[in-house]
Amino acid sequence: MQGLLAIWGRELKAYFISPIFYALSTVFIFIVSFMFFYSLQNYTQYFMQVAQAPSMMERININEMIMRPLFNTISFVAVLTLMPMLTMRIFSEEKKTGTIELLLTSPVRDWHVILGKFLAAYTLYTAMIGMTIIYPLVLQVYGDPDWSPIWAGYLGLVLLGGGVITIGLFASSLTENQIVAAVICFGAALILWMMDAAAESMTGMLGEVLGYLSVLRHYNTFEKGIIDSTDCLFFLSFIFLGLFITVRSVESTRWRG
Repeated sequence: MQGLLAIWGRELKAYFISPIFYALSTVFIFIVSFMFFYSLQNYTQYFMQVAQAPSMMERININEMIMRPLFNTISFVAVLTLMPMLTMRIFSEEKKTGTIELLLTSPVRDWHVILGKFLAAYTLYTAMIGMTIIYPLVLQVYGDPDWSPIWAGYLGLVLLGGGVITIGLFASSLTENQIVAAVICFGAALILWMMDAAAESMTGMLGEVLGYLSVLRHYNTFEKGIIDSTDCLFFLSFIFLGLFITVRSVESTRWRG
C-alpha cells in the first residue's frame, strides 16, 4: 500500500509541475462556462416568453434546459477530448526517458504502479469536474433546481471519466510517443461513444451488443437523472477491465525488457 501511495503522490506532483493540467483546466472551464451562460440566456428568454401564459409554465424545467446540456458538454469536452491529453504521458514519458526500467525493477508491484497512476489522473479529473459545481450553485441562488438529477449526472461523469482514463492508461503503456497514445485513446473512446448510433441502425443480436457496449447510452441514463445499477456495473466493469489489460501490458514490457 505504501508503494501505491508513493506512486500516487509522485504522479500528482508531476502533473502540478507540468503546465498540462493548468492548460487543460483553463480550456475546460472556459468552454463549460460559455455553454452554461448560453443555456442560461436561452432559459431566461424562454421564461420571459411563457410568463405571459401561466399554462405554459409547467413545461419549464431548469434541469432539462440548463443542467442536462451542461452535463452533455462536460462529458464531451472533459472526457472525450481532454482525457486523452491528460493520460498520454503516464507511461509514454516514462518509456521515452528510460525511467520505466527503474520503475519496473523497483520493489513495487505492477498493480500498485498502475493503480497509483490511475488514481493520480482520476484525482485531477474529479477536481476538474468538481470545479463545475459552481454552476448549479448559481442556479440555486436564482432558481430552484432539482438536486437529485444533478447528483446523478455528476455520478455518471465520475464513472464515465474513470473508464476513459483506463483507456488512456492502456494506450500510453503501448508506446513511448505521447501523441500516438493520445490518438489511440481518443479513437477508442470515440468508437465506444458512437456505438449507440451504430446500434440504432442495426437489428438483432449485433444491435443489442453494440447498444450495451455504448458508453453514451449508459451515460445518458445518469444524464436524465436516473441511477441504474446496470449502468453503474457497466462502468465499474469497464474500469476494472481497463486496469487489468494495462497490468498485462506493463507485465509484457517487463518481460521484453
